[in-house]
Amino acid sequence: MAAANASEAFDYIVIGAGSAGCAVAARLSENPAHKVLLIEAGGKDNHPFLKMPLAFLKAVIDPRFNWPYITEPEPHLGGRQLPLPRGKVMGGCSSINGMFAMRGHPGDYDEWAAMGATGWSYADVLPYFRKLETSWRGDGPYHGNNGPMEVNPIKSPLLHHERLMAAAKPAGFSTSEDLGGAVPEGFARGEMKIDKRGRRVSSSTAYLKDAAQRPNLTIRTNTLVRRLVIEERRCTGVEVDTPNGPQTIRAHHEVVLSGGTYNSPHLLMLSGIGPAEQLRDHGIDVILDRPGVGQNLSEHANVSMEWDATKPVTFINQLRWDKIAFNALRWATIGGGPLALQLNSCNVVIRTRDHLDRPDIQFMANPIRFDAKPWFPFLTERQSHVFWAGLVALHPKSRGWVKLRSADPRIVPSVTLNLMAEEEDLATMRAGIRAARKIYNTPPQSDLIGKERLPGSAVEEDAALDEFIRATCYVAMHPTGTCAMGMGDQSVVDPQLRVIGIEGLRIADCSVMPTVPGGNTGLPAVMVGEKCADMILGRTLPKADLPAPKSPATSKAA
Repeated sequence: MAAANASEAFDYIVIGAGSAGCAVAARLSENPAHKVLLIEAGGKDNHPFLKMPLAFLKAVIDPRFNWPYITEPEPHLGGRQLPLPRGKVMGGCSSINGMFAMRGHPGDYDEWAAMGATGWSYADVLPYFRKLETSWRGDGPYHGNNGPMEVNPIKSPLLHHERLMAAAKPAGFSTSEDLGGAVPEGFARGEMKIDKRGRRVSSSTAYLKDAAQRPNLTIRTNTLVRRLVIEERRCTGVEVDTPNGPQTIRAHHEVVLSGGTYNSPHLLMLSGIGPAEQLRDHGIDVILDRPGVGQNLSEHANVSMEWDATKPVTFINQLRWDKIAFNALRWATIGGGPLALQLNSCNVVIRTRDHLDRPDIQFMANPIRFDAKPWFPFLTERQSHVFWAGLVALHPKSRGWVKLRSADPRIVPSVTLNLMAEEEDLATMRAGIRAARKIYNTPPQSDLIGKERLPGSAVEEDAALDEFIRATCYVAMHPTGTCAMGMGDQSVVDPQLRVIGIEGLRIADCSVMPTVPGGNTGLPAVMVGEKCADMILGRTLPKADLPAPKSPATSKAA
C-alpha cells in the first residue's frame, strides 16, 4: 500500500455524493473553519439526460449513470433477477430517479421512534423537511420556502389529472390538497423536484452549486473508497484508489458514510465491520462483529396495470419525433414544455382495508403505456393508446439482505430482496390491484378506459393474482434498512447515526431507516443528511408543534 500523503488530511470526510451525502458536505462546509472532503465513485452530473425531467426514463437504464446491481435469483419470484438502478454520478439516485417529492406518512416516523430511534418522530423530522425545501406552496407549518431543494407541482392539461380527482370520492376514497400537510393520504396532485425552468433538482444541483465554490470543500469524482481505516476502534480515515495505488486520507474529526443502502454495508464489511463469519469467509479480518450489517433490507415492490384507452388522448401523441425535437429545443432555450414533466396524472396514496391506520398502497397514475416509444408518421408505427398505473406496496413485511461477493472493493455485493416472502405483502398488492380496478372503472375516469390489458380482467382469483404479482413485480428504487437504527441488538447505528462500537464514524443515507417510509425515499434521504449534519455540529431544530394528521373516513376502499 502506498504511504499516506501527509498533506492529505481533512476535518470531515463524506463518502458518497448522493441524496444525503451532498447535504452533509454542504452543511458541514458552511463553517469556513471546517475542511471537508466529499468523495464520489461516479462521475459528474452534466449530461442532458440528467437535467431533462422526462429523460429520466433513459438515464435510469443507462450504464454510464448506473452501478451494475442486479439481485440474486429471487426465491419467491420464480428465480427472477431484478435490475437495481443506483446512481453512479454526482447526486447519486437523485440524478436519475423519477423526481417525486414525498415524505411518507407521519406515522412512519413515529413508528421509528417507537422502535427506539429516539429523536426521529414526525415532530422531530418535520423541521428538517421544511429546512431542505423551497416549496411552491410558500412558507407554512408544513413547508419551507428558503431551502436548497425546489419543489413544484405537476401541472399539464396533457395528463388528465382532473378526471382521476373527480373519480376519487365516487370510488370510495378521499382527496388531499397536500400529501405533505394535514391530510397525508388520498388522491393528490403530484409534486416534483423540478425547478421553474423545468430542470431536475438533484441533491448535487441543490446543495453543491454554491458550496462547490468554497475553498474549504474539496470534491473528488471517479474516486473509489476501498475501505475505512479503523485504528483502535476509531475510524481515522479512508483508503482510496489512485493511479499510483491505494492512498490513505485522514479525518481529524469524523467520517460520514453515505454510500446508500447497498454500498454502505458493503464498505463496512470490506473494512472488517459486519457478520464475523461472513467476513472470515472472504479473508477479511474482523474488527467488529455486527450481525445487523446488510440485514433488514426493505424495498417497495411495484406492479404495473394497463388499460386500453377509448380515445387517442394519451401522452403517446407527444412522442412523435418532430414534436420531440421541437420540445427539446424549447426545453433547452426557454424551459418548460412536455419534456419538463414527470408523466403523472395523479399521486394516489390510499388505505385499502378498514383496519389500517395509514395508507398501504400508492399508485402512480400515468396517461402513457409502460413501453412507450418515439414514432414518426409513415416511417414507424405509432403504438396504441394505453393508460398505465404503477402500484407500490408501501409497508412491506418481507426482508432481504446484502452480502459480500468478494473482498475486492470493485466487485458489487450480492443482493437478495426476498420480495413477497410474506403472505401479507401479496395480500396488500392484491388489494391494491382491486382498488385500482375500482378507481379506473369509476366515472369520469372510466369514460377513457377500455379493456384491461394487465393483468387482464380474467385474472381475478387470489392464486391467479399472486402468480401475476410474482411474475411481473419490480422495484420502486426505494431500498432501506441495511445499517438500521432502532433494531435492538441488530442495530448498526444509534439514533445519532454513529456506528455502534466504532468512534468517529456515522452513516447518513437510507440504510439507517429501520422501515421504509410510505412513499418515495428521495426527500427522506435528504432529510437524513440535513439531520446528520446538525448532529455532528451539536445542534438540533426545535420539534414541530402540530395537531395529529387527519384520516378521512372516505380514505379506504368502499
